[in-house]
Amino acid sequence: EQLVESGGGLVQAGGSLRLSCAASVRTISSYAVGWLRQAPGKEREFVAAISWSGATKTYSDSVKGRFTIARDNAKNTMYLQMNSLKPEDTAVYYCAARSSSLIDRVYDTPGEYHFWGQGTQVTVSS
Repeated sequence: EQLVESGGGLVQAGGSLRLSCAASVRTISSYAVGWLRQAPGKEREFVAAISWSGATKTYSDSVKGRFTIARDNAKNTMYLQMNSLKPEDTAVYYCAARSSSLIDRVYDTPGEYHFWGQGTQVTVSS
């Protein structure tokens, strides 16, 4: 499975960005997917996840109410809409996926994911 992120960039605090993650090779329709991020000098941390059915979503407390995860299985793509961005959101953002037999299961730790994208840089200036 290959995942390719896009949509990162430089934005001022309070602004918005929309990240996309396109999957190739095979369909992600039966994969649980998520977004994680890693800031310089910090460990990779969970941001948001969505089940392969799309019915279940979960967010870290730091982004809840500001970020929205979504997926379009017909386009083999998932998204992360990021609003009200803060300087502390600055990080490399990764999309990740894993197969799951449970249609409404979400995964909120990096070690639970099997496939990763290369990452896209998000920088929020104050």
